[in-house]
Amino acid sequence: MSGCLGVLLPAASLLWALPAAAVSALSAWRISADGVLELRTPPATKVQAFFEEGQGGVGPRIWLDLPGAPQRTRTIRGSGAVREVRVGRPSDNTTRLVVEFRPGTRLDPRSIRLVGTQVDRWSMEFGSAVRLPSALGEGTLEAPSSPSWRALPPPFLGVPNTAIPSLADLPDVPAGRYKVVIDPGHGGPDPGAVGINGLRETDVVLDVSLQVAQLLQSKGVQVLLTRTSEVDVDLPPRVALANNSGADLFLSIHANALSLSRPDVNGIETFYFQGGRSQLLAQAIQSEMLAISPGSPDRGARPGRFFVIRRTTMPAALAEMGFVTGQLDSPRLADPSFRRRMAVAIAVGILKYLAAVP
Repeated sequence: MSGCLGVLLPAASLLWALPAAAVSALSAWRISADGVLELRTPPATKVQAFFEEGQGGVGPRIWLDLPGAPQRTRTIRGSGAVREVRVGRPSDNTTRLVVEFRPGTRLDPRSIRLVGTQVDRWSMEFGSAVRLPSALGEGTLEAPSSPSWRALPPPFLGVPNTAIPSLADLPDVPAGRYKVVIDPGHGGPDPGAVGINGLRETDVVLDVSLQVAQLLQSKGVQVLLTRTSEVDVDLPPRVALANNSGADLFLSIHANALSLSRPDVNGIETFYFQGGRSQLLAQAIQSEMLAISPGSPDRGARPGRFFVIRRTTMPAALAEMGFVTGQLDSPRLADPSFRRRMAVAIAVGILKYLAAVP
């Protein structure tokens, strides 16, 4: 597409510059049945839109360029007037969303505008010539900035009501000595597991991860996060960030899932790839998570072959905080006060590990 003589389409409002980023700013997109393209991006993203007339056997195309690299390039088969949608990487720091229409589709670029409808929402009407049998898209456009879902209460054990530990209760480590990478799993068009009442893994793990980072920073630990918002991050860049940072440990934070027909399956587990320090890290985190979740089954600290802990070069673990499909775990993970307790527990586990392993 880089060699095409495209016409820059106008954009209305909400065009603020976003600093160069390593991950894609395309969080979600959808083309409605009546031909309206909608996008969700991080706030203050700069988006550029282009138009190219079709010729011969090729239909017209509209493409949008956003900051950051996509997790993967891909082609999505279209329907109706839309032949296909492509997500590409024209450069190392650009995501390109291409909407290619079927030959003969008549578009008027003078009437097509990219409009910012909110600080993180965009809209573009293609016109009356574009109709689809059904909507087409990836990701969730209406993902809340803070989780708005609530799971049903469990029949026996609810959310623990003990006091949340204060910062003074966290173990001390030498300020400025340690560096930690926290990896909130999934993100953007990939919500991870979706559980009871639509509880999304990405919302849970991002909230907890950001709180873990703040807690560790308050104790003088330098923290790097593989993502800080709902963006698309592939697994190799997460590993590369960790391996190039000189970090003392890496922790990937997730929530588990099984079929919604199995709410009886609950529990907490933590994985490591090899024994030694990674196993000690996993055991420390597992112990603290269990302590704040009474009744949750202990699924153990055990070996796993997940990419992010198999390819990292420092002690690494992957924590599963509970099942978003579990009758016990889901309402807990949906509760902000429990997520705070979980964040404190994970931070305590990391600090205890750092204090014990020189």
